[in-house]
Amino acid sequence: MKSTFMFYILLILSTMITVSSNNWISMWIGLELNMMMFMPLILNKVNNSSSEAAMIYFLTQSVSSMLLLMMVLMNMFDLTTQEMNNLLINISILIKLGAAPFHSWMPKIMTKMEWKKCCILMTWQKIAPLMMISNMNNNSNIINMSIITSIIIGSMGGINQTSLRKMMGYSSINHLGWLLAINKFMNMWIIYMMIYTMMMIMMTFLFNKYKIFYINQMSSINMNNIEKMSFFMTMLSMGGLPPLIGFLPKWIAIQSLIYENEITLIFIMIMFSLITLMYYLRVMTNMILSFNSSIKWTTNNYNKNSTMFIIIMNSMLPLILIMDLL
Repeated sequence: MKSTFMFYILLILSTMITVSSNNWISMWIGLELNMMMFMPLILNKVNNSSSEAAMIYFLTQSVSSMLLLMMVLMNMFDLTTQEMNNLLINISILIKLGAAPFHSWMPKIMTKMEWKKCCILMTWQKIAPLMMISNMNNNSNIINMSIITSIIIGSMGGINQTSLRKMMGYSSINHLGWLLAINKFMNMWIIYMMIYTMMMIMMTFLFNKYKIFYINQMSSINMNNIEKMSFFMTMLSMGGLPPLIGFLPKWIAIQSLIYENEITLIFIMIMFSLITLMYYLRVMTNMILSFNSSIKWTTNNYNKNSTMFIIIMNSMLPLILIMDLL
């Protein structure tokens, strides 16, 4: 237990090293330390799945780290043009993020990890690479391509999934497209990331609490109506449906992109967000419609405080708007 706590502390510190660094070598050291601290957390419960997940994660991150270090060293000795250097550095960071078209490793290892580790991978592990891209302050074609492909693949990839972990992995790729789209606006993507992290923690908490890993489990779990409502609201919030809190970061992103006159990109992002909302609804439909007559508001024991907290947090957007008007 003590060693696990130490790895969590070092995971946080390694991200802080990368975020606060002012040179490429320090950033690279932070990313390497971050990778080495996350692998023992994946292997916390050793079995075939976790070992495979750790190996895939290690190989993918090592390739991107080698590419990043090679480009940094070549840039120091002026062995490449600035355009080529920026292109390959961006590719290495996108591989680390799991952004499309370099995404195939992420849904694969998501299915082999526990929900807690999945939550860390989808949230905390994205902060350092996103900060690096934000600090580069470039309008690279590879980033623009990655935004569109992440949004499309993240939406389309989750449609036919039966594994909730894989589906949430594709959902994370879709949200990553939104984050990359507003990455040039420092304050905006940080707000988006904070709200997305809060929603993901609530979602993974519920999945972990009921040990849900596949869609067909949703209809067989005995939940009362308050718990069903917390699940339903969290899923709709993840899809960005107003007036839930998940709509706020997408609203911020759309407003930021309107100022940049990126109308075509906004249209693509909104249209494919409707697809993600569709597969979130598909997960919830069986649960909402099943056992409707047999389960009452007062049946089975549940943690009322945590459930009500999730419902209140998802309903915060109207409260924020009301307070802003006052």
